[in-house]
Amino acid sequence: MKRGKRYLEAAKAIDSTALYDKETAVALAKKVAVAKFDETIEVHIRTGCDGRHAEQQIRGAVVLPHGTGKTVRVLVFAKGTKVDEAQAAGADFVGGEELIPKIQNEGWLDFDVVVATPDMMGVVGRLGRVLGPKGLMPNPKAGTVTMDVTKAINDIKAGKIEYRLDKSNIIHVPIGKASFTDEQLADNFQTLMDAINKAKPSGLKGQYIKSITMAPSMGPGVKVNAMKVIG
Repeated sequence: MKRGKRYLEAAKAIDSTALYDKETAVALAKKVAVAKFDETIEVHIRTGCDGRHAEQQIRGAVVLPHGTGKTVRVLVFAKGTKVDEAQAAGADFVGGEELIPKIQNEGWLDFDVVVATPDMMGVVGRLGRVLGPKGLMPNPKAGTVTMDVTKAINDIKAGKIEYRLDKSNIIHVPIGKASFTDEQLADNFQTLMDAINKAKPSGLKGQYIKSITMAPSMGPGVKVNAMKVIG
């Protein structure tokens, strides 16, 4: 993959063979965020899990103490009094059956998170082929299938992020923006790692966290010393 001059120049600040503590990793990730916009700082966690086995699947959500720095648009599938509750809680879009053709046929996807009450999952299930591949399908483990739509919306707006294994058994999550302070990013990172640590599958044999890399969205990665951030 061809890298630009700016990327290559930034990469010189990092020792690719070193494992950094979280404070140093945060400082370096911010330093190498040299794009002309406020880059997202991402964390990539390679696990020893095998996601093909249901008992080794990792999926959940955590509210980052300082948020993600991103304005999140929430769509809620609800009916009856839950429609008013969702609107009062600050949902960006609320609806039901009538949204199916808009999403399916018109390709409307102007939202970042989908929340649904359990009685609407029959409707939402019909959108599986559209929402599933984009990671937008509501899920009870992530707290996005719930009757408590107010809490779900408040958590999401406050900086709740979902984490899950991809096909390579890696977890990719944002922990904030390059404009955040070092302390805010370190706090968010530690909160995420505590949650992932708790999510360790009980039947897993061998090493759980194999490597952790922190990187701005357009810049080089910084390897984090996993032993210092997991219990």
